[in-house]
Amino acid sequence: MESLQVGWIGLGNAGYPMAACLAKRGHRLLVRDADPARSVQFVEKYPKCRMATLDAESFKDCDVVVTMLPNGEVVRDVLFGDHGIAGHLKPGSVVIDTSSSSPFHTRDLGGELAKLSVDLVDSPITQERLHAIDDRGATLMVGSDSPDALQKVMPILKDMSTHVFPMGGLGTGHTMKTLNNYVSVGSIIALCDALVTGQKLGLDPQTMIDVLNVGTGVNFSTKYSMRNLKSFDTGYQLELLVKDVKIAKEVIEQSGFESELPGLALKYLEDSLKLVETGADHSECIKSWEQRAGVEIAKTERRGDETRLQRSGSVSQKEPVLYF
Repeated sequence: MESLQVGWIGLGNAGYPMAACLAKRGHRLLVRDADPARSVQFVEKYPKCRMATLDAESFKDCDVVVTMLPNGEVVRDVLFGDHGIAGHLKPGSVVIDTSSSSPFHTRDLGGELAKLSVDLVDSPITQERLHAIDDRGATLMVGSDSPDALQKVMPILKDMSTHVFPMGGLGTGHTMKTLNNYVSVGSIIALCDALVTGQKLGLDPQTMIDVLNVGTGVNFSTKYSMRNLKSFDTGYQLELLVKDVKIAKEVIEQSGFESELPGLALKYLEDSLKLVETGADHSECIKSWEQRAGVEIAKTERRGDETRLQRSGSVSQKEPVLYF
């Protein structure tokens, strides 16, 4: 099959390693990021790739454009904003949105792109283990209304990841992503409940984490993002987690299913948001649990198989956990 010209927009914590997966497999990407330094860094490491200009026409020769951006609003602005690229994409091209977006907004966006003879495929990501995105181990959930568009981009998706799941029509990828995140949020809330309760009853929170990780309570937060308690450097913002819960609440309500848990989860996390600074790490949500419980979770620094209890301070992990 003839090689496709692939454009890539968004080289953040997730976008950079995912784009690198394609570059390592021979794709000559045309890349752009809001921070030009990220693009410079990328093309210096992968010299067969090129930097896109800021012109709206910069992606006009691309067969496929991948967006990996913070949310659907940013995706829409990149496509249809004042300097949007959508009107300059060639007919028959495909946009792959890997961002975490509302499935309803995705369907609306797909309709607008269809008027320009451009197809939209939603393919958000998650991961089962730390750094899976670095070695094609991420999980892609894919939605498309066009069998031809899906067939066209499938080789690209498989070069990004070995775990590619077609979910159905346009928006189903984002539906699966938001439900995945909703399940994960449930584990975060239960973990915060357990940690403050355990400490009030005399348990060591770090030992609790160790027990959970070899018990039925194990989850991504216990294994990775909250394993080193109060490090607060997972690379995923609390604002984004709140955004994801809002989307999940909307999806569940629109399905006609009634559940009180989405609203309760959203309330707890929005309360947490009031206590932290803008841009705070999602793991800082524990602060509102501490406030309600009247306790301060003890901090433990890990060194090999040993632990050292601290009552204050923060010990950074070597690199962000990247919670998706």
